[in-house]
Amino acid sequence: NGSLKRRRMSALTVGSGSTRSLQTITRTVQDTFLHGAGNLLETVQNVFHATVDNAEPLVGATLVEEAEVVIAEPVGFFERKWKQIIALSTCVLFTVFTGLLSLNLTGVIDLQGKEDSSLETLEPSSSPTFDPRTTLEIVQERGYVRCGMFSNTISSGEGFDLDLCRSVAAVVVGNPDCFKGVPATTVNRWNLLHDRTIDLLLKGDTHTIEREVREHSTWAGFSFSSPYSYDGMVYFGNETFVRCAEEHRRYDECSDLLICVLESSTHHDFMKKAFPSGYFKVGSSQNEITKMLLDDSCNILAGDKSAIQSNTLLRDSIRDGSFILGNKMMTKEPLAAVTRNIDREFSDIINWVIQALIFGEEQGLTKDLARCQNYTDLPLHDVSKLNFLNAVYCVGNRGELVDDLVDDRGMNQINNGSGMFYAIPFGDLDKDEVLEPAAGRMIPKIRTMETVNCGVAIPDSFGGNITGSDKIVGMGYVYCRAIAAALFQGKSDNVKFTIFPEIDNSSFIALANETIDVLVGGRIQRKYDFESPPTLKGFHFSTPYYYGNESAKDDVSLYSIATREDDAVFSSFVNCVVIATIHAQENGIHREKSIEMPLVSLFGSELNWALKDAIAYSGSYDEIYSKNFGSNVPGGTGESQTVQHNIKSGFDALKRGRNTLNDGRPILLSFPHLP
Repeated sequence: NGSLKRRRMSALTVGSGSTRSLQTITRTVQDTFLHGAGNLLETVQNVFHATVDNAEPLVGATLVEEAEVVIAEPVGFFERKWKQIIALSTCVLFTVFTGLLSLNLTGVIDLQGKEDSSLETLEPSSSPTFDPRTTLEIVQERGYVRCGMFSNTISSGEGFDLDLCRSVAAVVVGNPDCFKGVPATTVNRWNLLHDRTIDLLLKGDTHTIEREVREHSTWAGFSFSSPYSYDGMVYFGNETFVRCAEEHRRYDECSDLLICVLESSTHHDFMKKAFPSGYFKVGSSQNEITKMLLDDSCNILAGDKSAIQSNTLLRDSIRDGSFILGNKMMTKEPLAAVTRNIDREFSDIINWVIQALIFGEEQGLTKDLARCQNYTDLPLHDVSKLNFLNAVYCVGNRGELVDDLVDDRGMNQINNGSGMFYAIPFGDLDKDEVLEPAAGRMIPKIRTMETVNCGVAIPDSFGGNITGSDKIVGMGYVYCRAIAAALFQGKSDNVKFTIFPEIDNSSFIALANETIDVLVGGRIQRKYDFESPPTLKGFHFSTPYYYGNESAKDDVSLYSIATREDDAVFSSFVNCVVIATIHAQENGIHREKSIEMPLVSLFGSELNWALKDAIAYSGSYDEIYSKNFGSNVPGGTGESQTVQHNIKSGFDALKRGRNTLNDGRPILLSFPHLP
């Protein structure tokens, strides 16, 4: 019984004339082994020399070695199991090593700002990490907010990003000092936010539609506040090479051009398209690329204009003229606070903190510690009780936060009536590696129904038919049909209109209960941005498509397209259509040139032509505006001539106010109804 060691072997041959089953022979031999036969050789001979009806031997056995056949002896446990024991020991040692390594890595993360307790989460993953609480609840119960920032900002204890974090803490927790800065790099920042190591990201990140829908390193979408700064990439360094880079020259005196740029940034994306890889080097932080420039590892650097101007390491070089700042803004960089888009309530809170800072500057409100409200009775989990002006009174208005950092604020001043239209960059919308559309239920639902249900809020004075309407109502009508064209491969008639009075909230109730899919003609208001149970959910507002002419100190009317906040992908799609009309205007693309609009794969292959189809119907923003606010040219032949005349003349006679493209003048304007 057990393992048997064979000390001698015999060669067996099977006869061709067998009339007895080989299986029977095998069982006989096995039984002999199992019952411990005393003479193994005799047993083998008895079995294998058996004959049936004088036939030939069934099996012949020839002894290979003339020696005594020894009975098999039992093998010891360790001798039998040595392979299994070695394998098991290896697994145990590997498990112990892995455990020690994970503990060590946890310690490293803790040093970078991660809490000892398990990470809070907002959506199901593997148990027990799921936390059903909202981010607001988590932050308030924790007692402080965690902001992802550059490590040098944290170590210096000052800077615009740090003040933004303090502003959030003042509103959410009631104390501007209740925050924790978590070091974040350009490489890991999106993962830190996505895995909930931080609550928000404040590193001067550019808002793009691509990042709204699907950021490439995490494959997740994120929410962006209104821009707190409008910036752009410029070149800085040796004058000759700055001009070379601005003119994209790489020959003659420009052959030694070498540009330092921040890794995994929009500037890096620009470089990869503008220059061969041998003409730029990447660094992981602003400090690193600055030092690379100063130690001649490169001859110019690329960065946001405001970041270069406020960089203390570069001020001496700016003053003595050894380096120059380029004149050309190479990219558009609307910088915003970033949050996870799975908790739109917290995203809205952060956005209204930014609005409060701008509002404070509009109204002349300044830092006033006597009015800084340290919550004695924390308004737990109740947005309506948050004091957004705490951001101003405890920390300062937006102007106060930057006046000592930047000499020329440019666009980043309060708008007083000049053009407001500025298209958020698309980013890389046409991704080859996208195999399936971003998650969302509304786009598939609407496409299945083959109709988009569009609500239109109309003023009391409106008495006409929605189809023949003009002005603000007419603009809303055009945008609804542009959305239909984008969804249904150019079929702009696949839309059903429902009219609501502007003076009540019936339109938002209809949007909340999904009677309608989108709402045009409504104005941005804080009361509709947050959930108001039981009838109203929180809503998302697109980029405004019409601005009122009120003073910045008053509540300026901002007309926008509203969608429900429970489907971030559809909200981004609608916003993308509005931005497309502004992008078309900025790039001289009118209806007949709609083919020049970019392809977009983020929403699925069937919607690749969404932006082309939208503009093929609506045209650029100026074409929409002219159709609804223009007047026929004397002796003209109708709408087409009216539109073209008004576009060419720049609408000077129409006094469009804010409803024109921004030309570099002030663009900051707060949302209405903040107090």
